[in-house]
Amino acid sequence: MTGPETTTGTVDSAARHARASTTGAFAAQGFSYALVLTSLPVLAERHAIGTGAITLLVLAVCIAAALGTVAAAHIADGRGGSRAGLVVGVAALGVALAVVAVAPGLVALVAGLVVYGLGLGLVDASANMQALSVQHVYGRSVLASFHGAWSAAGILGALAVSVTGGRWPERPVVAVLVLGVPVAAAVSLGVARWGWRTPRADVIDATPAPGSQIGSAAVGGAMAVAVDGLPRPLVPWRPVLLLGAVLVAYYVVDSAVSAWSALYLAGPLGASDAVRPLGYAGYLGVTLVARLLGDRAVYRWGRVSVVRAGALLGVVGLALVVTGAGAWMAVGGFALAGALGVLPPMAFSAAGDVAPGSTDIVVGRLNYFNYVGAVLGAGVVGVVGTVLDLRYGFVIPALFLLVVPMVAGVLALPGVGTGGGRSVAAAASTPR
Repeated sequence: MTGPETTTGTVDSAARHARASTTGAFAAQGFSYALVLTSLPVLAERHAIGTGAITLLVLAVCIAAALGTVAAAHIADGRGGSRAGLVVGVAALGVALAVVAVAPGLVALVAGLVVYGLGLGLVDASANMQALSVQHVYGRSVLASFHGAWSAAGILGALAVSVTGGRWPERPVVAVLVLGVPVAAAVSLGVARWGWRTPRADVIDATPAPGSQIGSAAVGGAMAVAVDGLPRPLVPWRPVLLLGAVLVAYYVVDSAVSAWSALYLAGPLGASDAVRPLGYAGYLGVTLVARLLGDRAVYRWGRVSVVRAGALLGVVGLALVVTGAGAWMAVGGFALAGALGVLPPMAFSAAGDVAPGSTDIVVGRLNYFNYVGAVLGAGVVGVVGTVLDLRYGFVIPALFLLVVPMVAGVLALPGVGTGGGRSVAAAASTPR
C-alpha cells in the first residue's frame, strides 16, 4: 500500500477517508452537545428542577467527561488506538441521547447525562488525536476545519431545538433529542471503517530510515509510526501548562455560554421558546466563521496574533451580554463571543510541536484542561446565578479571557507561522 502522500504532495484515499470520518465525529459531538444544552430549560421544567440542580447536573457531565478523557488516553495506548476510543465514544453519545430523551425521572436523567459525559470525553480526546495525525499527513493546517464541523453541526442542533420548541412533544419523550441517535450510529460505523489506529508515538516521518522497522497498519497503511527501539521523547510540562491555560480560559467561556445562555435568555431576559436557543446558535455561528477562516489567518498573521484577537473579541462579546438591556442584545453578545472559536484548534495544533513523536500524550494531557475550564464555567456561573443573577455570572468568564493575550506567546512554537514566519506546511517538510 502506498503512503498517504505522493512525491507531488497529493493525498491518497485512505487519508481523505480518515479526514471524513474524523470530521463526522466532530460533527456528531457538536450536534448532540447543542441538542442537550439548548434543551436544558425543557428538561428543567419536565423534571421540576431549578438552577442549583442544573448546576450539579452540568458538573456531573463535566466530571464524567474528564474521566472519559483519561479512558481515551489508555485506549489509545492499546491495539485499537484512538480509533477504538472514538468508536465507543460516539456510540455512547447516541445511547445517552436516547436515555435522556425518555428518562421518566431524575435518576434516569442523571444516569443518561453521566453516560453522555463519558462519551464526550472519549470523543474529545480521541477525535483530536485522529485530527492531528491527519493534519501531519496533509502537511498543512487543517485542524480548524474539524472544529468548524463541530460548530456547523452544533448550529443545526440549536436550530432544531428552536424550530421544534413548543411543537414537538416533551412528554413522555423529549423528541428533539432522538434526532442525534441515528447520526451517532452512522458516524460510529464510519469511524470503525475508516478511522486510523494512531499510536502514542505519533507520525514522525512518511519515509522510513534504511533498515528500520515501521508498523504500516498504525495509520491506515501509511508508514507513520515511531521506529522500533527509539525512546519516546519526553513531553515538556511548561508549554503544556501554558497551552492548558489557553484552553481553560476558552472552556470556561464555552461551558458558560453552552450551559447557561438558553437559561439566561429564558429567565432574567424573558425570551420566548424560539429565541432561547439562538444565543447558543449565534455563538456557534461566529465560531464556525472563525474556524473556517482560522487556518488562512494563521498563514497570514500567525497563531499568536489570531488567538489574541479572538480572546479580545470574546471579552467584548461577554461585556455586551452582561450590560445588554434585552434578549437580542444578549444574543448579539453571545454571537461575538464565538470569535473565541479559533483558540482550541490553535492550541491543539501547537501541541503537535511540543513533542512531535508523542502527540497523543500531549493531546491527552491537554484535554484535562478542557474539563477544568468546563467545570469552572458551568459551576462558578451557576453558583453566581443561583446566589445573585446569571447576568453577573458571565463576568467570571470574561476575567479568565484576559489571561489569554498574556500567555499566547506559547503558540509561537517551532514549525508555526507567526506573522510571515514558517507555516505548518513548511514545518512538515523540514527534517526534525
